[in-house]
Amino acid sequence: MVLLTTEGIPGREYEVLGMVKGNTVQSKHLGKDIGAGLKTLVGGELKGYTEMLSESREVATARMIQEAESLGANAIVAVRYSSASVMDGAAEVLVYGTAVKVK
Repeated sequence: MVLLTTEGIPGREYEVLGMVKGNTVQSKHLGKDIGAGLKTLVGGELKGYTEMLSESREVATARMIQEAESLGANAIVAVRYSSASVMDGAAEVLVYGTAVKVK
């Protein structure tokens, strides 16, 4: 599956199949949450949360690809990511785009 952030595929013909999306809500365990709280006192990267969001993006992207494949797509254009805090220590990652079939 080809994923593009551009609005289309220059120089290629394709059929638009529709919007596709994937999302997930994940959290870290209490130990990581306490460690992150302490880290905010001294500053620096919160590696546990960086890992959590990276894993979330991978899961959400895989779900979007699965939805696109079910439509017969071989590419997704205009891919965008969004994230939001759901509660302390938990975040939602949403990815969406337009499924297309490149001819």
